[in-house]
Amino acid sequence: MVFRVPCVNSVREPDAIGSHVRFDEKELETRATATRAGGCKPPAEVDRPTPPSAKLHWRANSLLYYLSPEERVPQDHPLRTIRALVDEVLHDLSPTFDALYAKLGRPSIPPEQLLRALLLQVLYTVRSERLLMEELNYNLLFRWFVGLNMDESVWDHSTFSKNRERFLAGGVADAFFDRVLAQARQRNLLSDEHFTVDATLLEAWAGMKSFRRKDEPPTSPPDDPGNPTIDFHGERRSNATHESKTDPEARLARKGKGRESKLCYMGHVVIENRHGLVVQAQATIVTGTAETTTAEDLVKQVVVQAATATGTVDEEEAEDLVEHLAASRHRTVGADKAFDTADFIAGMRALNVTPHVAQNIAGRRSAIDGRTTRHPGYAVSQRFRKRVEEGFGWLKTIGLMRKLRHRGTARVDWMFVFSTAVYNLVRVRTLISEASP
Repeated sequence: MVFRVPCVNSVREPDAIGSHVRFDEKELETRATATRAGGCKPPAEVDRPTPPSAKLHWRANSLLYYLSPEERVPQDHPLRTIRALVDEVLHDLSPTFDALYAKLGRPSIPPEQLLRALLLQVLYTVRSERLLMEELNYNLLFRWFVGLNMDESVWDHSTFSKNRERFLAGGVADAFFDRVLAQARQRNLLSDEHFTVDATLLEAWAGMKSFRRKDEPPTSPPDDPGNPTIDFHGERRSNATHESKTDPEARLARKGKGRESKLCYMGHVVIENRHGLVVQAQATIVTGTAETTTAEDLVKQVVVQAATATGTVDEEEAEDLVEHLAASRHRTVGADKAFDTADFIAGMRALNVTPHVAQNIAGRRSAIDGRTTRHPGYAVSQRFRKRVEEGFGWLKTIGLMRKLRHRGTARVDWMFVFSTAVYNLVRVRTLISEASP
């Protein structure tokens, strides 16, 4: 890339101790004459008295700078490995993108660049698309990763909003997640036998003041539209009688007894125990049974996924033969006490999956007994199931999942799946670097 820099010699030159020396008018005229005669001459060629106080440091200004973004990014930068993985993923998704965009009309921004930018937003915890575009405008590393030259202008931040619906309708997040997982499977980084399930609350982009009665009649405009005065003390509020006017699909939930209630969604994951990679992810509405029922569905998808990955059956046949495919290989799934329910245990055993759940014996009887807990594999599953918290910690600390930025189950699920795919990319890059000498 070529940058044109005007040839301007400063009239103030720093000395060795940080002060400045001002030249007189005669010397300035001498420098100007030398510049007009032969271009930008180095200051050393101009006769001038050397200040006795300090030695001047001179630097000649260049007329042209040749700068390549590829040369400026260090060869051992972590994004280089991630970019190579993303290149393969986006190449496989090219037919999907072709089906989403019309063949006629004005040229659109390449969807590959939009996804690369969203990936950077998750990796570097950029809180908004507006700030992401600001970073992309002057950040050389971001431009290199997205594929923009230094003289190319960035697009408007509203482009993400316009294309989000297109990505949502085309299932781009799920396809991106599956391709990243295929990269890990090609490198033999996945386990097909031992898994862990868990769920976490995702705080919705809605305030408690928006949680009002469903049958509330229209009221007069508030005194402060940005922060209205609402007195709900002493009022019993529940999901059955109230809903958020900002995000109607968000539900009131709390993490445990004695904790504050918040408007939330629920994020579910299934990880494999070998390296802690997420093999299934989904975000749902919070209900009393969403944790166990969604986990059972995700484990079924793991069985289908393992069968289709080998190429023995296609996806439709695998869904019809899920119980038969489950019987062909024994699997285990670890979980915490919340999954120690009779329905979840029965569902896992129907899939030929041994439920290595933590026993909940606080005032009740556990759904599993010594026939499961006596085996050494149970203790191993309980030890490795803690790896799922590492993924949740990364998603909430780095991946922008602590406070959601989108409303509605569909958008929240899209972003949750995409963020877990980015987490898998980071994990795969780390595993590749550890394996290389």
